[in-house]
Amino acid sequence: MTDSLPTIETLKDQARRLRKLLEKNGRSMGHSQALEAIAHQYGYKDWNTISARSSNAGPATPVYVGEAVTGTYLGQRFTGRVIGTRVLSAHDRFRVTLHFDSPVDVVSFDSFSAYRQRVTAVIDSRGTTPQKTSNGKPHLQLDL
Repeated sequence: MTDSLPTIETLKDQARRLRKLLEKNGRSMGHSQALEAIAHQYGYKDWNTISARSSNAGPATPVYVGEAVTGTYLGQRFTGRVIGTRVLSAHDRFRVTLHFDSPVDVVSFDSFSAYRQRVTAVIDSRGTTPQKTSNGKPHLQLDL
């Protein structure tokens, strides 16, 4: 089970997106089956259990574990997956860990490179880090 649960509406939206993805690939799944699958993804035995827990949960993270994401990290475009989320005690702050599909060069200097494929950052509900680079852009900006 995860430390932070999305809201009931977010969980239902994830189930709808799962059904659409399966339909796109020629497979079908009923809505209740999709809800049960989402519950299992978060480590709960069924939809009723996760929905009871979620209604008591605090703020939902803007992304969820396993979600495919895109955005910019230190000025470089990326695609990747969310491999960890955590609600922080600070208002509207979430710790996320991302694994990029391809390593991102985080150095803009021509004579050398430094690649990162897994990063952890603190973001707000808009998917933006409060920290900024020297040019005023956020370290991490997710395309939500």
